[in-house]
Amino acid sequence: MKLKNRVVMGPMGTTGEADGSYCSEGIRYFEERAKGGTGLIITGANVVTTKYEPRPCTELSNFHHVERLNMLIERCHHYGTKVCVQISPGLGRQQFTDPFTPPYSASECSAFWFPNLKCKPFSKEEIHDIVEKVGFSASLAKMAGADAVELHAYGGYLLDQFHSKQWNNRTDEYGGELKNRMRFTLECIEAIRKNVGAKFPILVKFTPVHRVEGGRELEEGLAMAKILEAANIDALHVDVGCYEAWHKAISTVYEKEEHQMDVVEAVKKTVTLPVLGQGKMFDPEKAEKAVLEGKTDYIVLAHQMLADPAWANKVKAGNTMDIAPCIGCNECLLSGFSGKHYYCAVNPLCYAEGDYQLPEKNDVKKSVLIIGGGPGGMSAAIAAAKRGFDVEIWEKSSRLGGNLWAAGLPTFKHDVLRLITYMERQVLKLGVKIILNKEATAETVLAGKYDKVVLATGSKAFMPPIKGIETAAPANDYLLGLKKPGNKVVVIGGGLVGCETAAYMKETAEEVTIVEMLEDILAISEHCLNNDQALRTIIKERNIEVVGNAKVTKITPSGISYSKDGQEHIIECDTVIIAAGYYSNNQLENELEGKVEDLTIIGDAESPRKILTAVHEGYHTIRVM
Repeated sequence: MKLKNRVVMGPMGTTGEADGSYCSEGIRYFEERAKGGTGLIITGANVVTTKYEPRPCTELSNFHHVERLNMLIERCHHYGTKVCVQISPGLGRQQFTDPFTPPYSASECSAFWFPNLKCKPFSKEEIHDIVEKVGFSASLAKMAGADAVELHAYGGYLLDQFHSKQWNNRTDEYGGELKNRMRFTLECIEAIRKNVGAKFPILVKFTPVHRVEGGRELEEGLAMAKILEAANIDALHVDVGCYEAWHKAISTVYEKEEHQMDVVEAVKKTVTLPVLGQGKMFDPEKAEKAVLEGKTDYIVLAHQMLADPAWANKVKAGNTMDIAPCIGCNECLLSGFSGKHYYCAVNPLCYAEGDYQLPEKNDVKKSVLIIGGGPGGMSAAIAAAKRGFDVEIWEKSSRLGGNLWAAGLPTFKHDVLRLITYMERQVLKLGVKIILNKEATAETVLAGKYDKVVLATGSKAFMPPIKGIETAAPANDYLLGLKKPGNKVVVIGGGLVGCETAAYMKETAEEVTIVEMLEDILAISEHCLNNDQALRTIIKERNIEVVGNAKVTKITPSGISYSKDGQEHIIECDTVIIAAGYYSNNQLENELEGKVEDLTIIGDAESPRKILTAVHEGYHTIRVM
C-alpha cells in the first residue's frame, strides 16, 4: 500500500446511526481530513459484535454496514487518501455506557468506570466466537473498499486486558506466559488474514508500556512487538498508557511534545516492520525530524486533525503559521464520553463540516463592532471578515488574547499561547481593524451606528468577602507575572485555575498549599478525565499540600485562618492568591440593549465558561447573521 505522504490521521471514536453504521456527518468529517492532504486515515474502532457489550461507537458486523463505510472510503479516495478500518473485539472493562451490567473481560477484574462492578471472564467458546466475528468484520471492511485494517489491541481495551497480568489471571491457554496472554490477539490476526488474503495490509495497534505501577514495562512490550512481527502482519502502530494513566495515552495540554516517541523509537529498533508513532507530534519540524532520525516511519496525528483538517496541505505548502493548533483541552474526548458527537474548541466546523459553513459573500456590506479581543472576540472577527463585512475590534488592553494569556503562560500550558498567535495572525491577514487600549462606552458604540455589535468583554476575578482580602491578589496577577510569589504560598480555591496556579507557583516557591471549601480539588471542574489525571499528577509530583473541606475566615500579611470540622487552623505564609472563580464583565449590556440594532453577548461576558464556548459563540453569532 503506497501512501502519498507519511501523515496519518489516528483512530478516534465517531458517532453513527442507530444501527451502528456511519452517519452522513461522520462521512463528511473524514472526507474533510482527506481533502486536507492526509496520506492515511485510520477510522475509529468498529466493533465486531454487540452480543457481549453495548455499542460504544460504530459497528461493522453485518452486510448492511458496508454501504455507509464504502461511501466514507470512496470519498476519501477521491483525494488520494488511503483508508484503514480499525476493527475492535470490544472494550471489556473499559465499557462506559452501561453502569448496571457487569462487563466482560479476561478475568474477574473491576470495571474501570464503575468499580463496584466485577467483570465476567469470557469463556473459551465466547473467545472463539469473537475471533470468528473479527475475521468476518475484516472481510466486510475489504468489501467496502478499505485499503487496510487495523486490529484494536491497545490502551487497556479488551485485547490488551488479555495481554496484561494486572487484568488477566486466567489459568487456561489464554492466561499465564506472554505468548498465551497474546493468544486471543494472535487468533484474531489469523482470522483477519484468512478473510482478507495474503497481500492485504494488516496493522496492529498495541501498547508496549502502560506507565502505571503494576502495568506493563517496556521489556515485555518489546517482546510483544517481536511476537506480533512473527504473526504475519504489515505494520505496528505504537501506543502508550492505559485508562489508569489516560493522559499518557491521549495527550493533554500538560504533556510535553513527543512524549511517546521514546517508546516508538524502541519498538522501531526492535522490529523490521514499518512503525507508526504518535504523542503530540503536531510541530511539523519535530515530526519530520523524528522520521529523518529513524524514530518512526509515520507521524500519527489525532486531535490536531480535529483542530485543522488541512494540516498536511498547509505543511506541504510551507504555510505552517496558518495551522489551527490543538490546545490539548480534550473537549473532543469529553463530548464523546458524554454521549455527544465530537466538538473541537478551536474549530467550530468539526463534525459539522456540511452544516456550519459561513454563507457566501454577497454585495451587502455590513459593519460589525466587536468589543473585546479575547478568543470569542477574535473568533467573531475572523468569521465576519470572511463574510466580507467591515470589522473592528476594540480591545481595552495593549494586546489581543484576553484571559488566554493567563491560561497559557504557565510553563506546562504553552499550547494555549499558540492559539493566541494563530488567531491574531488570522485577524491581521483578513484586514480586521484593531484598536488597542480602547475602552468602549455606550456613547462611543452608539456613535458608530454599527449593523452588529458583539460584546466579548470576558470576565473578571471574583474576590470573596473574606476579612483581610485586600492583602491578597487574584490568580491572574501571578499567572501573568504582574506579581511574584514569596516562599510560602497559599492558593484559596482548588478548581482548575487554583490548581494550575499552585503548580506554577511551586516552580519558585518552597511551599504551596491549596485550601478548598469542597472535599477535593477539581471537584466541579468540567474537563475530561485524562486532563484531570494529568493535573493531579503535577500537583502530587510537586508536593503541593491540599486542605479540603476548609473555609477561609481571615487573611493577614503573615498567613490565613480557616475553619475545618468545627476547629480553627492557621497557615503561615507570605503570599495569598485568590482563585475563587470569575464573574461576567458585561455592564455594557444593559446600556446598549434596545439601542443597538443587533447586539449579541458571547463567551465569558455571557457566563464564565470555556475556550470552546467563546470560540464557538463568536463564530456562530456571525454565521447566523
